[in-house]
Amino acid sequence: MTKSYPLFPTTLIGSWPRSREVLLALRKHRNGQMSDDDFNELIENETARIIKLQEKLGLDFIVSGELSRDNYCSFVADRIGGVDLLSMNDVIDYVPDKQSFEDILSTLDVPSIAIRNAICTGKLEYHPIAVNELKMLKKYTDKPVKITLPGPYLLTRSMWLSKLSGKAYDSKEDLGKDVVKILQQEIDNLQKIGVDIIQFDEPVLTEVVFTEGKTRSFMCAALAEKKDPTDELEFAKSLLKPVMDHIDRNKSIASMHVCRGNWSNDESILLTGAYTPLLDLFEYVDPDLLTLEYSTPRAGDFSTLMASDQIRNNDIIGLGVENPRLYDAESVDFIKDKVKDALQYLPADRIFINPDCGFATFSNRPVNKEEFITNKINSLVEASHQLRQEYSTVQE
Repeated sequence: MTKSYPLFPTTLIGSWPRSREVLLALRKHRNGQMSDDDFNELIENETARIIKLQEKLGLDFIVSGELSRDNYCSFVADRIGGVDLLSMNDVIDYVPDKQSFEDILSTLDVPSIAIRNAICTGKLEYHPIAVNELKMLKKYTDKPVKITLPGPYLLTRSMWLSKLSGKAYDSKEDLGKDVVKILQQEIDNLQKIGVDIIQFDEPVLTEVVFTEGKTRSFMCAALAEKKDPTDELEFAKSLLKPVMDHIDRNKSIASMHVCRGNWSNDESILLTGAYTPLLDLFEYVDPDLLTLEYSTPRAGDFSTLMASDQIRNNDIIGLGVENPRLYDAESVDFIKDKVKDALQYLPADRIFINPDCGFATFSNRPVNKEEFITNKINSLVEASHQLRQEYSTVQE
């Protein structure tokens, strides 16, 4: 790490619930019913409030809350040239596997008109993606900050629709090369400003390895043809490695976040499985920080991750200890027990603690409410402080 941080540092994954006012503003702004100035002022004021709330609650790394984003991935249609934001009604006739796609819509219980996806319809053109979010973070806090971005595999997989994207690119692989270049430019601009953690989100990796015999849980994953998992993981590795390697590790921590598509409170429809099928990819991509969900039994036992000597001996683990979808806050003891399980394998200075996933990750439906999130953060911070007191003398 480039700086000295306290033991068991705390952070959120990235997203915060968008208020009704923000959701209305997003819709009005997209429809040309709200000026850029008015929209940006509203987003900045609400972002500043969330930043100050995180500081007050005692989080160690601060995030922007991603309030100006349509969702965790499709917002890039507003930031990257050659990408259009299309409703599922617009693209359903182009989907190769319509039945799988309709199954996912049914599972998510969201009408197709309510879901929008960023689709590549022309040659990609770089424009800043999260640079303005970083500027706001630096303006309103002096604490360490984290910027989150959709990963290159997620972007390529979700933006590729052959009948539309094929007009600009010969293949998904060719599109992926330009996605990598776009993200490398973004990394350069973020690091010029100064950012402590750059996190790339790759939730579709679990869709690749855990959907055998189950309904595919990612709408964006259903847009592309489903290929052999081995081939898909090799493709993901070819995109993630040059992006992660582009981060100057002397300036920022390079992080990758992987979850299981936490759209529902119904555990039975969410993906299940230990990270074992992804260990080879984790080792090859080689981030500094692996931010993973572990608050639910669906993630498997922590020991399965530690089967990798490389991860056990080198990586920092962002340990997911809270379920973002549940209103009840996890107890301090529950969080401490999760951390102590990890401490059987890792030193205290290589464990970050965080929720499993973001709090506003799907369409217009935040997965939790601010009042309950605040209670969760209080538990997270209190557990961190107690662990620091218990293990600081060990580190000395």
